[in-house]
Amino acid sequence: MTSTGSSSALTSISSGVVPGLVLAAMITSVAYSARNVSGFALLSPMILAVVAGMIYSNVLGTPAHAKAGIAFAQRRLLRFAIVLLGFQLTLGQVAAIGIGGVGIIAATLGATFVFTITLGRLIGVDRKLAQLIAAGTSICGASAIVATNIVTEARDEDVTYAVAGITLFGTVAMLGFPLLAPVLGLDQHAFGLWAGASIHEVAQVIGAGFQDGAQAGETATVAKLTRVAMLAPMVITLGLMARRGNADSSAAKPPMPWFVVAFVAVVGLNSLVAMPAAVHSAIALATQIMLTMGLAAMGLQADISQLRSRGLRPLVLAFSAFLFIAAFSLTLVKFA
Repeated sequence: MTSTGSSSALTSISSGVVPGLVLAAMITSVAYSARNVSGFALLSPMILAVVAGMIYSNVLGTPAHAKAGIAFAQRRLLRFAIVLLGFQLTLGQVAAIGIGGVGIIAATLGATFVFTITLGRLIGVDRKLAQLIAAGTSICGASAIVATNIVTEARDEDVTYAVAGITLFGTVAMLGFPLLAPVLGLDQHAFGLWAGASIHEVAQVIGAGFQDGAQAGETATVAKLTRVAMLAPMVITLGLMARRGNADSSAAKPPMPWFVVAFVAVVGLNSLVAMPAAVHSAIALATQIMLTMGLAAMGLQADISQLRSRGLRPLVLAFSAFLFIAAFSLTLVKFA
């Protein structure tokens, strides 16, 4: 490659993902530094990062040239970090959730989806928008919304509205649920299962789970990834429903949650191969930093003004779905 070609390549990269990654890294640094301030020491860097990102985005505005890097951090970097998180788990820990835990997750997902679709119809929310909110609440936040839109083909503003609403209430859950754990009498396993079964985004689950302790974080992560694994059959079901109403619509290929498969593979490897303590610690630190950057990017993407673009009814629906999934899953965790 010539020097001119190399220069062009570097310019292309710098105008692509680098500015957004730098901004996410700066927010991450602020989050880590804020822990030294009195009153913030008990909060994890991940939670501080998403709050700092939201403040930056909604007060100062996110630069347009940084959006590609922010999207990269929120999607690819975050999913890679989740894969690496598998090095902190073993199959023995995964088995601790048990068949009962998987049943709680599946029942919560199905009940929440049906509740959201039904309530959306009753209060007059557009069917496609209601499906996006239902998928985002019951499965895995923005990833489920984007995946579901492959088959629902909703309008762009509906996707934006759903993502904004899910991010808002998922963030409320991430910040508030750890404070409720002692009030509700939940031990770390029960809290982790509740968080994993009810909070919207994978990163939000991780942020809430590890805020309550290592065991809670690990349980929450596995529970949440079990929900994520249910994304493909849900999208297939919606695709069949859509095609039933339109014989000419082409078959949409459901997305493969590759990071879930990779996460499971890493957990299996970690269960079979003993890793040196120094390497394990280095991976754990890198994982936390990447997770924090991903959460910072999520905060930077949250535009509260988007919630006003489609009126209050979808917001009421998203809030109602948030309350339902929290209450339904908590009831199962406490009494099932």
